[in-house]
Amino acid sequence: MSKIENGVALITGASSGIGLVTARALRRAGYRVFGTSRKPMPDTPDGVAMLVCDVTDDGSVQRTIDEILARAGRIDLLVNNAGIGLLGAAEESSEAQAKALFDVNFFGVLRMTNAILPVMRRQRKGRIINMSSILGLIPAPYNALYASTKHAIEGYSESLDHEVRTQGIRVVLVEPGVTRTSFEENLTRPDHPLPVYDTARANAEKLMRDVIRTGDAPEVVADMVVKAANAASPKRRYTAGKAAGQVRFIRRFLPESFVDKNLRKFSRLPA
Repeated sequence: MSKIENGVALITGASSGIGLVTARALRRAGYRVFGTSRKPMPDTPDGVAMLVCDVTDDGSVQRTIDEILARAGRIDLLVNNAGIGLLGAAEESSEAQAKALFDVNFFGVLRMTNAILPVMRRQRKGRIINMSSILGLIPAPYNALYASTKHAIEGYSESLDHEVRTQGIRVVLVEPGVTRTSFEENLTRPDHPLPVYDTARANAEKLMRDVIRTGDAPEVVADMVVKAANAASPKRRYTAGKAAGQVRFIRRFLPESFVDKNLRKFSRLPA
């Protein structure tokens, strides 16, 4: 079977975790895959070509696109996976820290997408998959700013899909639940912590560690990305994992008071 029968794929944030597992899954599914990381990395043994790309830098983004076009001639699939976390009360982060988070998680997606849309438009074919989260669907105590970036991705992606659909391009969302990665080890902490939140913030960190230990394997997310990439008529959203599917159902169909009460219970907050 040809390893490029499905075209050329680019996935950001592919150095580890969901990104690396997804890059390998796309490779097995028949794509020629380019992954990006902020620092130089060797190509993977199974054929994922690694490139250096800083999604917060317009020049770096454009150089990455240009290099892939020089080497492969086209880009059929973009998976916007690069992102960072931030755990803390909303008022514990400065405006500068909030902007830095959005610069990666939202504007990084915007930069990559704006750079690749002209390529896909010339091809009259392309698919963009934006990695959201169940935190793009629900409120998340002590994750307010991170959840805000994912809510922004949700609205941006849905709107953009309507705009580019007649150009042969589709934009879809993949919404992982809690996934077993080192995400919690790489969290940004608030730059202006306040004593009033110390206990609750520590409890939120413990809860995150606890749920990640029993979360979905990253392969669950990777399989959903491949499904979204290959669907002839893609859905707008692909929820990855049983828990994420349950959260989506609860948010859409159950009373707000029920959602509020159970969210506080899950978050180990007083009623």
